[in-house]
Amino acid sequence: MRIGELAAAVGVTTRTVRHYHHLGLLPEPERLSNGYRDYSLRHAVVLSRIRRLTELGLGLAEVRDVLAEDAGKDLVEVLTELDQDLARQEAALRERRVRLRALLDDDEHALPPEGPVSPQLAALFRDMAPLADSPMAVKDREVLALIETAADPERRKELLAAITSAFVSADALAGAQHAYALLDSLVDAAPDDPHVPEAARTLAALIPPTLLPATDIDPEHSFLRAFYADFAPAQAEAIRQAIGIVRERRP
Repeated sequence: MRIGELAAAVGVTTRTVRHYHHLGLLPEPERLSNGYRDYSLRHAVVLSRIRRLTELGLGLAEVRDVLAEDAGKDLVEVLTELDQDLARQEAALRERRVRLRALLDDDEHALPPEGPVSPQLAALFRDMAPLADSPMAVKDREVLALIETAADPERRKELLAAITSAFVSADALAGAQHAYALLDSLVDAAPDDPHVPEAARTLAALIPPTLLPATDIDPEHSFLRAFYADFAPAQAEAIRQAIGIVRERRP
């Protein structure tokens, strides 16, 4: 058989056959005097087995291991592990669909622009709705969505609880509105602007000490540098000073 005939017989493409040759999964046949490869029934048998294994979900490295066992004694073990992995994926998909359905069925609250986020963070964003016109508040929401994605579950829970406390009352919300207004006003200011310390003190009053890590913050950390770079120079300086104030009052 020619390569096209072999591929058609097994239901794959000639490119797939060549790829399997390249990976060493399918032995290359001898060439005829005219230079064409001459495939045998044995090649078709092996190729069809590779196709069946990959359709079950095995990776090509796993297929190689199965084919290396003449008696196929490891195939049951490999397929059992695959079945267990598929069961985990199935459970994860069901959980994701439950979360997605909850978001789609929530007629009372629209998805926030940063969504999808957890119900807890979505509730916090609703509390922040009066601040929607503040560019600094928009940045804060983006950072909060990032933190929720990146932080481990326990730390994420602690952070959300600490941040939510800054918006639980009308007075707290008014204080946040004042802080955001001060920070927004610094967008075109220099880092040594006389209003920077006031903005820092106002912001520091809103930041719960538990929001910051217990260990010292490395100012040269790549994430922190990227964080400050996203703000105007005077805004970044106000945030640095606010963090310093909060750290000083940690017990």
